[in-house]
Amino acid sequence: MVDDKEKGLARGLTNYGDRDFSIYLRRSFASSMGYSQEVLKKPIVGIANSFSGFNNCHRHFPELLEAVKRGVLLGGGLPIEFPTISLGEVYLNPTSLKFRNLMSMDTEEMIRAQPIDAVVLMGGCDKTVPAQLMGAASADLPALQLVAGPMMTSRHGEERLGACTDCRRFWGKFRANEISAEEINQIESRLATTAGTCAVMGTASTMACITETLGMSLPGTAAIPAVHADRLRAGEATGLAAAQMIHNPIRPSQIITEKSVENAMRVLLALGGSTNAIIHLTAIAGRLGIRVSLERLNALSDTTPVLVNLKPVGSDYMEDFFYAGGMGAVLRELMPLLHLDTLTVTGGTLGDRLEEDPGYVDHRIISRADDPLEPQGGLVALFGNIAPRGAILKRSAADIRLFEKEGRAVVFNSLEDLAARVDDPDLDITEDDFMVLQNAGPKSASGMPEAGYLPIPKKLSSKGVKDMVRISDARMSGTAFGTIVLHVTPESSDGGVLGLVQNGDRIRLSVKNKSIELLVDDAELDSRRAKWATINDPLDTKRGYDRLYAEQVLQADEGCDFTILQPITTKVT
Repeated sequence: MVDDKEKGLARGLTNYGDRDFSIYLRRSFASSMGYSQEVLKKPIVGIANSFSGFNNCHRHFPELLEAVKRGVLLGGGLPIEFPTISLGEVYLNPTSLKFRNLMSMDTEEMIRAQPIDAVVLMGGCDKTVPAQLMGAASADLPALQLVAGPMMTSRHGEERLGACTDCRRFWGKFRANEISAEEINQIESRLATTAGTCAVMGTASTMACITETLGMSLPGTAAIPAVHADRLRAGEATGLAAAQMIHNPIRPSQIITEKSVENAMRVLLALGGSTNAIIHLTAIAGRLGIRVSLERLNALSDTTPVLVNLKPVGSDYMEDFFYAGGMGAVLRELMPLLHLDTLTVTGGTLGDRLEEDPGYVDHRIISRADDPLEPQGGLVALFGNIAPRGAILKRSAADIRLFEKEGRAVVFNSLEDLAARVDDPDLDITEDDFMVLQNAGPKSASGMPEAGYLPIPKKLSSKGVKDMVRISDARMSGTAFGTIVLHVTPESSDGGVLGLVQNGDRIRLSVKNKSIELLVDDAELDSRRAKWATINDPLDTKRGYDRLYAEQVLQADEGCDFTILQPITTKVT
């Protein structure tokens, strides 16, 4: 009799009521692909491939895939690639975040449904890595993440260029009439010139570093440039490790723990990493019943220095980070603050890894812990009546002169309203005002886009204004910068106080006190609440995934995951 728990093709048999017939039929059809009978006896490493013509970050995946297959074969396994949804950040409407959960479901179900003994997850562009880790955590089969790697930089005159911090920097100059249409067109073709993810410490690179810290990818692989030969060697090593893991299984639930999640939070803060990473890490941990607390984030932020001098916080790029020592150097500087007993996909612990020779470290790019770039972590959570469940500020990319400030609210009630009025020369606004965007959270029609980086109105940017306080329930790209309060929770379109803000209201921001307050009394807010109505379309006007998303999506402090994808029990870290 065939044991349903056997490895390879005998795993997870299709049920025809006759188990022997099921394996006979499966092997028959597998033979049509040219496999020999000996090959079909091998354990299987599935390769979840998120290659797509709508994902420029992944255009090198066909070559990288061959390296992974080579490694699997070296380890005695049978590599079988399978496609999943791919999320190319700039190609999706209304926003890629809306489809992250769909990709996670695709990944989870294909890992679970197909005869796979271990899986390599190939992703990179912002939302693909968290989606794959969420799916793998829920399926809880031995899994390794292989990231795309960052782009290499380009040049414009004497300046280095890297998507997408420089995209925003030059676009800001263009809006301020500092550069011509001809020059911005030249820059457009030079910002992203190789395969790979954004060349700065944006969301993709932040998630790559977090993945390595969690222990879900091989040590030293987060920062290798996409076009470097070491990226192919990393692919081969990942395939080999996946094949070896079949014989000594290590599951995501053993790797992603309260301790490793806290390590990842420390690293996020030390990197001055993307605000998006808080949402993604919360969602990944949430799949295993671990709740990420924003109060805990603040406690860690107070004792975690910023160490990495990369854009948008510093001046350098991911290729510099790679040559400077990468994640190994950062982790060694943070050693006294980390849980060193956490398990990794290698079977060893984080402590075991950090005992190895660190090699060369360039401390101009990766600072020493006793001489940091900044003394406190890059992110801070803010609380107050406008954000009772929290909001996020990337203080390492903000203007410290705006940290303790009170201002008048200038409100835009939607993205459409923002686009229509932000450059109106008659807009009543000064640089001391607070720009407020409503109805851009996860339940809104826009699906929580990276719109929190509100453009400085032209009437101000043309006068040299580079930054001002901006508040929303939206997200912003990890490549962006500015004094921007994001992820306000609860969101405005779901009854949050942010939706009650009116033009002329006073708002007080205090980074020192980790607070953001709408200076309107409770009686007035109650009066406004009684008249408030959501602008979201009713559920019965939606269908398919759009309806599922609207029904199920959670708020930012819960990772914007779906209710139906949560485990039964939850732990707090």
